[in-house]
Amino acid sequence: MCAHSSALRRGRHSEAGRVYLITTVTRGRERVFSDFQLARSAIGELRQGDSLGRCRTLAFVLMPDHLHWLLRIEAGALSQADRLFKANSAKVVNRCRDTAGTPLWQHGFHDHALRREEDLVATARYIVANPLAGLVARVGDYPHWDAAWL
Repeated sequence: MCAHSSALRRGRHSEAGRVYLITTVTRGRERVFSDFQLARSAIGELRQGDSLGRCRTLAFVLMPDHLHWLLRIEAGALSQADRLFKANSAKVVNRCRDTAGTPLWQHGFHDHALRREEDLVATARYIVANPLAGLVARVGDYPHWDAAWL
């Protein structure tokens, strides 16, 4: 467990209808999602949370070793949405890699509640542009992002 993971939870409060940006990291910053199929499998689990009505994904980018996820909580708590995504994506990814029971994600996550409507667009742009930091020259060249729900 990360030495600061309990500090990430202090004061955390989530509410239905609010928009949050979550950033979560793979265990040991392993570049698991450099593998196209593993990335697509994890993204499938991200979308599953939407189909079950827990949250509504507004934008995301799955980087080789972390996820930026802009979502609106529909039901339950933010930590529940994160926990269910991590558990379900770990099962699918570990099944593909034949590494059952191996932790995929670090404990905890960083979250930020958006306060103004303008923050939504700026945050979505930040998310979508994240691969420009050394992975691709054009956003359209990176396959593991979406902002279709904005």
